[in-house]
Amino acid sequence: MTPELTALALSGLLQMAQMVLFATPANLELGVAYTSGPRDTAPPRPMSRTTARLQRAMNNHFEGLILFTLAVTVVTLSNQSSTVTQYAAWAYLAARIAYVPAYALGLRPWRSAIWSVGFFATLTLLLAALI
Repeated sequence: MTPELTALALSGLLQMAQMVLFATPANLELGVAYTSGPRDTAPPRPMSRTTARLQRAMNNHFEGLILFTLAVTVVTLSNQSSTVTQYAAWAYLAARIAYVPAYALGLRPWRSAIWSVGFFATLTLLLAALI
């Protein structure tokens, strides 16, 4: 497995961990009766600030993971793995790991700076595959 694919697999595990990090307090705060239902109505009460932030961080990673998966797939299928793409893949993963506590703690402007690292790492992967 290439380093890029390893970083992708670990990013998938990170996404699963984020789901648990969000779902656990959400279930405690909103109640299993609500979270296991169809959610046709608004929640009975708002989530705490931290739980809501964990949800937004999780959703943000879903969005970033789509582009990262695309980039790793292009690099892998075109056999363009290089030192640059490998570092970019690990930078993406490191940024996404750091993003979770930065978002949960409301660290400004660091949350956005960390997000940018992941975004530009993904951009680097795509551009490197085209060069």
